[in-house]
Amino acid sequence: MIGRLAGVAGLLGVGAVHQLPELPDWPWAAAAVLIPAALLGLAWYLGHRLGIRAVCVLPPAGAAGLLLRRFSLPIRLLRILAFWLLAAGLAFAITVFWAQQRLDQRLADDNVDRVSRVTLRVQGLPRLQPDRVRFEADVLDAHPTGVPPRILVSWSASGWRSPYAAAQPADPPFPEIRAGQVWRMALVLRPVRAAQNVAAFDYEGHAFAAGIRATGTVRGEPEHLHNDDWHSIAVVADRARHRIRQAMTPHLDGKRYGAVLRALAIGDQDGMGDADWRIFNRTSLTHLVSISGSHITMLSGAAALAAYWLWCRLSWRGRVLAERWPARRAAACAALITAWLYCLLAGWGVPARRTFMMLAVVAGAQALQLRLNGSRVLALAAVVVVALDPWSVLASGFWLSFAAVAVLLAVGRDATASSLVLDSQQGAVAVAAPPVVSRSGRWLRGLRLAARLQWAITLALAPALAWLFHEVSLVSPLANAYAIPVIELLVTPLSLLLAAVSLAPGLEGAAAGLACLAHGVLSLMMQPTEWLAGLPTLPVAAVPVWLYWLAAGGAVCALWPGSHALWPGSSTRQDSGEPPLGWTGRVGATVPAAVQSLWRRRRWAWLALLPMALWTPPRPAEGEWDLHALDVGQGSALLLRTARHAIVFDAGARHARDADEGARTVVPALKALGVRRLDALIISHADLDHAGGARSVLEAVPVEQTFSSFDLDRWLDRESRLLQAEPAPRPLAVSPCLFGGRWQIDGVSFEFLWPLDVRRERKGVQANAGSCVLRVRGKYHSLLLTGDIEARTEAALVQRGLTPADVVVAAHHGSRTSSTAPFVQAVRAQHVIVQVGRWNRHGHPNDAVLERWGQGGAVIWRTDWQGGINAQSTGTGLTVSSVLEWSRRYWHGGRP
Repeated sequence: MIGRLAGVAGLLGVGAVHQLPELPDWPWAAAAVLIPAALLGLAWYLGHRLGIRAVCVLPPAGAAGLLLRRFSLPIRLLRILAFWLLAAGLAFAITVFWAQQRLDQRLADDNVDRVSRVTLRVQGLPRLQPDRVRFEADVLDAHPTGVPPRILVSWSASGWRSPYAAAQPADPPFPEIRAGQVWRMALVLRPVRAAQNVAAFDYEGHAFAAGIRATGTVRGEPEHLHNDDWHSIAVVADRARHRIRQAMTPHLDGKRYGAVLRALAIGDQDGMGDADWRIFNRTSLTHLVSISGSHITMLSGAAALAAYWLWCRLSWRGRVLAERWPARRAAACAALITAWLYCLLAGWGVPARRTFMMLAVVAGAQALQLRLNGSRVLALAAVVVVALDPWSVLASGFWLSFAAVAVLLAVGRDATASSLVLDSQQGAVAVAAPPVVSRSGRWLRGLRLAARLQWAITLALAPALAWLFHEVSLVSPLANAYAIPVIELLVTPLSLLLAAVSLAPGLEGAAAGLACLAHGVLSLMMQPTEWLAGLPTLPVAAVPVWLYWLAAGGAVCALWPGSHALWPGSSTRQDSGEPPLGWTGRVGATVPAAVQSLWRRRRWAWLALLPMALWTPPRPAEGEWDLHALDVGQGSALLLRTARHAIVFDAGARHARDADEGARTVVPALKALGVRRLDALIISHADLDHAGGARSVLEAVPVEQTFSSFDLDRWLDRESRLLQAEPAPRPLAVSPCLFGGRWQIDGVSFEFLWPLDVRRERKGVQANAGSCVLRVRGKYHSLLLTGDIEARTEAALVQRGLTPADVVVAAHHGSRTSSTAPFVQAVRAQHVIVQVGRWNRHGHPNDAVLERWGQGGAVIWRTDWQGGINAQSTGTGLTVSSVLEWSRRYWHGGRP
């Protein structure tokens, strides 16, 4: 147990580094190692001087015995604590070293947003779309210098296409891109930048963990130089994956779940749409779509059985091979080699690495004839995975994968112990014959165990899933009950067989038949799955971190597999829940009876999940308001909350038919903040960077009323036709945002200051000039939301007697055609929020505009630099903060 907890301490040391806003200097990292080492040396010295060796069950009598009884336990505890701290300190220092090395691989400032001529080698499996190819690459040479060694390249087809247009194949088509190719390209390079919002996925951290330190966009016509097909094992594996994908594609084209079958075979999730991911996430089947540990275990187990069977029957020089080398070891080697090859073919993801390391530990223990239980295997695998990749702890798959296996081990161990107790109660003693259990009884016991496993995994992973997705699936046990056997025993083997047959020449008919069979089985399974995905889930808002830890701790206590794991040194009395007999002598004191009684009733620890599930985020008081200016790139999306109501002002941009900021940013923010319905959705004008996400917001949450400066119903109908989709849901009421419209809720007044009229359709400058302008007045502070109004509208507002506002969202993203001097002087804002995308083609925000606001005494907040902005009006004052102020990590450096 001490060694396993030392491994946990090391994981905590690695995780601590990844929570730092800045990396510490080397003296601090060295202190993290030297101080625990000094404590460990002191504890060893004191123990040596006092003669403390192993655990003293019966210390000697007299003064020496009294001295040992008094000091042996503290010194042993000091040794253990120092050992754990040393493990954490070593992990901390090593991670700081590697993180600093990667941090130094940054794009030089002189190369940012400029064309560089780069020679690169393609790595990984390219992500193919009809009009775009994206791939990772290793930089071999660059001019000018200062380019990171690993970049992400995007090669798009020429010509502009509407966000509503279906992706069309490039003309001329892209050349074949595969791993090992060496190209010379002209690239516009930029550092990795992504939106930063409250409780949202951090793509910058994901890219940093993958070693990607810059992105490049192709300019001109790249030149293919040569192929390095045998450069490394990774390149060879990626070439094989590319070849299999090419062979499978003709047989899967046009099939609804063809991308899922390809993902099951080679881990290629490219092509799976948002609708597919939404179904799998809401039913907790995502682990089956990726190359999970169960897939690898199944394949390696089959290889082990085949190797064992052959090894026991083949002979060489008159002797069976099993006589020369044990068949079990041969089977373990075959399983390990098969798992390694399949992990390479699957892309070497975190779940694959975890499974391979566990199999490697088991195979090593088999070869060395060591006895290792499941928890030791799991702990060793976790340590090795993190030692090889310190950034693996940033992946959600790391925690979900290891936690799921830990739950399986715990529940399986308890079930085995319970079965032994039940058999002994039925009279199965060493002398008597074992009881006869009918086939139906065995099936019933298996079904009970499967149901218990599903519920245990669902509840144990609920804290992690709530933290990631802000919702917990209630149908997960039912969906997994039928999906696991279907996918594991039917769909995955058929997909692997399809991949193998597709590579064989002359077997096109067999491959087509296998594709139809696999897709048919998967389609039948997905019919009830889609229905289950449509059922409500349990929404969980972003709660304080300590509530996640409380829920996780409750799950650990409830699933702890018997008292022997809690009370060190126990090997008996597992069914009683009591501490072992030798415990008193070991620590010099008995375990209190109250603690024993509480531990026997530890199933009540599941109640620790309730605070997380029932948490309600704090809301403003009467007369107060808070504003969340979301980071949506070059667009606008604002969430305004009062004591009991919520309003969204603009919904972000639409980027493509299946990608918009409403689904990507606004809806997750609503979930994180516990907003389950909107009282109003206000769309300032019909530009796509403000209205593009409206459809997704209407589909995700009930909306009571909409306001807009144009005919929103007609606009949504037109969008449905362009998307070839069902009509978007409609709110209970649809109203224009006309001048003079006002209402009051929760002690906060709302008033539209513009436009003076509503037209069915405005274009260009007219659309900006007709933007809705909303003034919000709370009990303590005021707020002005301006849309994309420009100089003429601002002059009209000033002429009509525009009053000051404490917080202003800068008009038209800080364009030079807005924020005129009279307007800035009239509003006299304390804080100005600029929603803008980094390196946007419009040049927003304009330097002269920022200077005017600064000279007016306002503090300027920019979403491209600081992420999402939160302004809170309370009785104690006006508070404005940014996401990166309290969630900055060391890889977010480089922002002004």
